[in-house]
Amino acid sequence: MGRYRYSIWDGTQEIASIDAEDVMSALSDDVLSNGDLARALRNLMQRGLQGRMGQLKGLRDLLEQLRAQRQQTMDRYDLGSIVDEIQQRLDRIVRTERDTIESRLDQARQQTTSKPEASQRPPVGESDQQLSAAEGGQQPSAAQGDQQPWDNSDLLKTLERIAEKKLAQLDQLPKDPSGMIKGLSEYDFMSPDARQQFEELMKMLQQRVMDSFFKDMQQTLQNITPEELKKMREMLQALNSMLEQKARGEKPDFDKFMRQYGQYFPEKPANLDELVENLQRRMAQMQSLMDSLSPNQRQTLQDLLQQSMSQDPGLQQEVAQLAATLEGLFPRNDLRRRYPFRGSEQLTLDEATRLMDELQQMDDLEKQLRRAMQWNDTDEVDPDKLRELLGEEAYENWKQLQRLLDMLQEAGYVQFNGSRLELTPRGMRKIGQKALGDIFDRIKKDHFGKHPTDFRGTGHERIDDSKRYEFGDPFHLHLERTIYNSLFREQPAIPLKLKPEDFEVYRTQLISDSSTVVMIDLSWSMGLKGNFLAAKKVTLALHNLIKTQFPRDSLHIIGFSRYARQLQPDELIRADVDEYSYGTNMHQAFGIARRLLGKDKSQNRQIIMVTDGEPTAHMEGKQSFFAYPPSPRTIQLTVQEVVRCTREGIVINTFMMDSDYHLMRFVEQLMKINRGRVFFSTADQLGQYILVDYLANKKKRIRS
Repeated sequence: MGRYRYSIWDGTQEIASIDAEDVMSALSDDVLSNGDLARALRNLMQRGLQGRMGQLKGLRDLLEQLRAQRQQTMDRYDLGSIVDEIQQRLDRIVRTERDTIESRLDQARQQTTSKPEASQRPPVGESDQQLSAAEGGQQPSAAQGDQQPWDNSDLLKTLERIAEKKLAQLDQLPKDPSGMIKGLSEYDFMSPDARQQFEELMKMLQQRVMDSFFKDMQQTLQNITPEELKKMREMLQALNSMLEQKARGEKPDFDKFMRQYGQYFPEKPANLDELVENLQRRMAQMQSLMDSLSPNQRQTLQDLLQQSMSQDPGLQQEVAQLAATLEGLFPRNDLRRRYPFRGSEQLTLDEATRLMDELQQMDDLEKQLRRAMQWNDTDEVDPDKLRELLGEEAYENWKQLQRLLDMLQEAGYVQFNGSRLELTPRGMRKIGQKALGDIFDRIKKDHFGKHPTDFRGTGHERIDDSKRYEFGDPFHLHLERTIYNSLFREQPAIPLKLKPEDFEVYRTQLISDSSTVVMIDLSWSMGLKGNFLAAKKVTLALHNLIKTQFPRDSLHIIGFSRYARQLQPDELIRADVDEYSYGTNMHQAFGIARRLLGKDKSQNRQIIMVTDGEPTAHMEGKQSFFAYPPSPRTIQLTVQEVVRCTREGIVINTFMMDSDYHLMRFVEQLMKINRGRVFFSTADQLGQYILVDYLANKKKRIRS
């Protein structure tokens, strides 16, 4: 016996969820519907499937999951808060500067009140040079050459004049963020903390400008020296020159450029085209950020970024030229997209830039999933990006989708015939089993056995029950019961003594064998309401039932529209309604069916006809003649074939998929001639009617 060990679930255990049998069952209806296995597999990959042990999401589900995640992100954040956040930082800088000025004034007043020695210099936190510079460049002193020290009251007055001037400058700052940045750029801070905050803000804005073209520029700009700034300008100048050469049709020296400035491109582009694509993607992120803001917010952010670069006109000029070159010579509007944010959670500009990168990656993954759905090729999808954005479960699901075809091939259900994907015989049997199972699922158990039966036929089938042997019975000895009868009659002893009355044999049942032709209407009207799929499905189910349970029976399939032809089961799977040829040629179909049944030796021969229309075509020699309404000649020749079938003992059972008046009149005429039966059916009931009727008419009698 096998040994099984159970443990607490920790997320690392693998559970077999979907196997080849699940995949084949999910494919069956689609294969029957259009006859194209490759198309059915593509549809399955798009919609996914529910197996016996689990669910496999399709590409469409992964796409919806991605869209929902993107929408959730946009519903969470308020993109306009990045401008508010910059405004708050500027207000904080101004407030810090004001507090410092007020604090130093208070400190100076306290020291003046205490009346220190005239020679003592109060520690007001500002050098004489700073104070005089703020005042206008003149240091207060006595007469020329006089070295007398300041008086505290004079120093306080000087500091008050400086503070009054600085506070007035702060009061006169524009209220908009870009105006405030311009004003503070020309302002001489008294507070070292406020000066540091402003420099950090300017560096952050400069980083965002450079990050809109070059990846990971934060470390480069963090502690940049004048020499490094000069090299960056040279890089931008060389890049602009190289792009202009490419636009003129020349071949720039890309390798030389990368040897000199490769540290600015951590992606390590292989050629200039790849470099341009990276630049375009980075620029599209910033442009998407701008497009997603309101007009006022967009203008404010643009002004802020321009102000941050104004301190270095050379760098600003090269960046502007790069943006203009990329936009004019290599436009990629497909990378730009406006994202309608409607949340309330605030974002910084750094966070918003990273968020734009993530949303752009989601857009790229969506395009990959769409291409995978269109071309039925999961190789179109970047697995690492799928795992990063949608998680491990989606990644494992995608790996299973990739294996669907391999799974079917390994199980022997499909194979390639050249470049064409085809069902193997095993695959066709599986579709028949699925069709049979679907139909039996609809049939209640008590549907069987309600039809009258009589004794016909020559087949002998053994059943599990037994009986006392009688002369003439087939000697299918039930050994256990025979020995038991002997032991029960006498005391156990060796050797065992058997008498004729001890023998028991298995009972047998006599089952009639039959030959059946299923005639399926292939006219275009059968496909309008799903009748054709139902007819294909029940025919394959009947074929599977006969092959597995009634091997003595025979089944032939005929498809008819303008012309009639015999079909093999694999041809029926691929068959479709005839949309471009009009006609319902029962005349030719009955003739082919009669000849096929004439070759069989069975005593029970029947035709099962599934149709939704009256006969509208007949054969004139080798040509089909079509007329609607049906011509008298068509009706006459069709009825003649029905008469021939009746003379040869062939029963015609008709399954009508429509209640058209003219069809009903024809079927009534057919019944009078042939004495067959008529069933008025719908697509979902057809399987029940045909299979139950077939099983009920397997005439049997238990021999007793």
